[in-house]
Amino acid sequence: MHYRIPDSEIERFLEEDVPYGDLTTMLLGIDGSEGEIVFKTREHTVVCCTEDAARLLEHCGVKVLFSLPSGTVVEQGTIILKAEGLAGQLHAGWKVALNLLEYASGIATRTAAIVNRAHAANPDVSIVTTRKSFPGTKKVAIKAIMAGGALPHRLGLSESILVFPHHTVFLGGLKPFLDKLGALKKRAPEQKVLVEAETPEEGLLIARSGADVVQVDKMSIATLSKLVLDIRASCPDVAISAAGGINIDNAAAYAATGIDIIVLSSVYFGKPSDISAIINHKPKSLLQ
Repeated sequence: MHYRIPDSEIERFLEEDVPYGDLTTMLLGIDGSEGEIVFKTREHTVVCCTEDAARLLEHCGVKVLFSLPSGTVVEQGTIILKAEGLAGQLHAGWKVALNLLEYASGIATRTAAIVNRAHAANPDVSIVTTRKSFPGTKKVAIKAIMAGGALPHRLGLSESILVFPHHTVFLGGLKPFLDKLGALKKRAPEQKVLVEAETPEEGLLIARSGADVVQVDKMSIATLSKLVLDIRASCPDVAISAAGGINIDNAAAYAATGIDIIVLSSVYFGKPSDISAIINHKPKSLLQ
């Protein structure tokens, strides 16, 4: 079950595009004519936000006839959403609904491709995504990555503990921080503590100091492979995550190192899915 984008977001999307109604349909005098809209994929797609696009159309007064659930994998030519209503209503919602479907499904499709490649190399690796989504789009972005089989790395700063070098610089460096790691864990016993390492030596030191997760950034695959072996040998209960520059081309290689977690942002950026939206005129008698 995928979560709903809040109504407030749906209304904001519409307000951005149709703040004062549709001038074109009004001037053409077609806003009261009956019609239907059909959204169809033009390529292999993991669809996302179909439920929210449907609700967006309903906000415009349209009646939704059919909608596939988010996370459904479809091929070219598949109808994913269909609705009927007045031309003014259909035109008010069609582009916003299409944009939502294309951008969300693009993220979901890229995510699924990476998850599949990574799991082929390491079935136990977890794929998680960063906070690097475009501002204002987090709710859509997180729904999309989950539809593609990933999970969020951190939803925000308020619910997780991830210590970076730009934190420890205020504490005198990594070593003084690690000396106090036990006290930090006692202050937040329900939370796992993740600490980023800049070198393999730091990674091993962090693991041996009692961190729950050692995170590395932009570490080469060869160096990471050795670090994984070293940490597993002395601290088998410590999880290892890798971040920085991981994408569809190298995700499998990183997964094959034996790490527990792949952290990435690349799924947020790329081509939207190619989805068509066709509006047809249907005489009233054909809609009954």
